[in-house]
Amino acid sequence: MSSENLVGMLPSELEDLAVELGASRYRGRQLATWIYRKNVVDLEAMTDLPKEFRAALAERASIALPDVERVTPSQDGSRKLVFRLHDGARVSAVLMPDDDRITLCLSTQVGCGYACAFCLTGTMGLERNLTAGEIVGQLMVANRLLEGEARRVTHLVFMGMGEPLANYVPLVTSLRIFTDAKLGIGYSPRRITVSTVGLVKGIERLARENLKVNLAISLHAADDETRERLMPVNRSWNLEALMAAVRKYPLAPRQRLFFEYVLLDGVNDSPEAAARLARLLRGVRAKVNLIPFNDWEGAGFSRPPIARILAFQAVLLDAGITTTVRWSKGEDIGAACGQLREPVSA
Repeated sequence: MSSENLVGMLPSELEDLAVELGASRYRGRQLATWIYRKNVVDLEAMTDLPKEFRAALAERASIALPDVERVTPSQDGSRKLVFRLHDGARVSAVLMPDDDRITLCLSTQVGCGYACAFCLTGTMGLERNLTAGEIVGQLMVANRLLEGEARRVTHLVFMGMGEPLANYVPLVTSLRIFTDAKLGIGYSPRRITVSTVGLVKGIERLARENLKVNLAISLHAADDETRERLMPVNRSWNLEALMAAVRKYPLAPRQRLFFEYVLLDGVNDSPEAAARLARLLRGVRAKVNLIPFNDWEGAGFSRPPIARILAFQAVLLDAGITTTVRWSKGEDIGAACGQLREPVSA
């Protein structure tokens, strides 16, 4: 690979690079438009850029997207994209259609270091962080795949492999590229959701960025004892610290905080657990997504019966909390919530 990948560079950095190569900032803006607005990765196709500038760019950098190793379709219409990265590492992203929406679930790390008990990705451990180019590249490739169907990704969720806030700088760089309405890819921040296991320092830092993206908290229990058993991160930041940070997160007028809650049979699915969750979220502008557990070999957990799932939801609805049951897409292809795992390299 060339020393620098233009994918993942902020438009302002592309302007700086243009100046460094003896061209004007305007050429950097044109370059950003070609890559991010038009999804073009061939320098020769960028016909309004001077030949000598293109030659200088080609010597200095590349425009590299992750390779798609395979696309696995699900019976429900979703597709798992397995990307092979330049060093042979693999990550997954999932395309999930729903009426006129197409959501892309993105990865931020190869593996994950947080070892949540119910999550298959956590059994991989953390191999490495993704670069901003590898994060942005997942979306660019997905949109190229959809081009033939005259469709485009409409919503982005950082809920794939890895903990987004543990790969902070590439995460924020990719968010700036995604939301730059002029020279970036141009998504509304309201259509982007960043999920976290509850890294308090990361939540506080993200709040200061003023990016206005949605925040989703992987909660999974409303008492410290159960949460610690399921999520080792709770030993570093307990529920009190987490909720203090969450309550300070800036919200736009109609924006809400999302709370993800995987329902595990006999572990966190009782009416008492639901009542605890309702108390914990009192006064928070919240929406709860209940996720019935998606099985994987050796998990040691199972999905509660439907009656208990609906009873749990009813407690929250009665408390005035918007609550949906999210039946994960892609379960039959190992692409559902908590099922993503790829062999690290060939």
